[in-house]
Amino acid sequence: MKRIINIFFLINLFVFFSCSYSPDVDLSNLITEAEENGISFNNHGTTVVVSPQNQTNRAMIFYPGGAVKYEAYLPLMIKCAEKGIKCFLLQMPNDLAILNITAAKCYIKDYPEISDWYLGGHSLGGAMAGNYIQENANDFKGLILLAAYTTCDISNTNLKVLSIYGENDQVMKRDKYNENKKNLPQGQGRVKEIKISGGNHGNFGCYGEQKGDGRASISAEEQQAKTAFYIEEFMEEN
Repeated sequence: MKRIINIFFLINLFVFFSCSYSPDVDLSNLITEAEENGISFNNHGTTVVVSPQNQTNRAMIFYPGGAVKYEAYLPLMIKCAEKGIKCFLLQMPNDLAILNITAAKCYIKDYPEISDWYLGGHSLGGAMAGNYIQENANDFKGLILLAAYTTCDISNTNLKVLSIYGENDQVMKRDKYNENKKNLPQGQGRVKEIKISGGNHGNFGCYGEQKGDGRASISAEEQQAKTAFYIEEFMEEN
């Protein structure tokens, strides 16, 4: 585990000393509109809990992408909450999930009404979610990877995995993505892979154009709406 952490740290060291991507949408208006539609927001220090209008037994803890302000994922969390999913959006130290891989452990015991827990993340956040879930698989029903892969072996767990990426993603290394499929649970129906036509890497959040990314032919809003739909579908199937 230490070796894996060191590898990711070295790869992202330059990110640590650079500015993080910030939200490029008016979040205050977005939140106000969501509240008018029954979505509620609770800020618990380094976590924003986004709750659907009706009580639910399904929840997703979400690790943001590297060097991205966590607020940039609020639009996606809102869309998931509209689908009846309680979302825990975590703020990471220096906007790097690698600096707090175990962040998810703080929540499950505090919400006994939630029976179906999922851990998700975007890019580096997804990789670190895979790292954490390797030793805590019994706490979760599934892992949700957005433009991400796990270098940790979870092939012998009972988890289900949803992997979503954009057709025009130029940030995620596709060879590494394919190489690390061997780490995912084996057997028919254990892994669901979806490629969003016209999507790219950065449009899972709302933080503008990411350096090195491909150009999306659909909007961030459309990509996030599709993502929320696929996440709900995945949870319904499991």
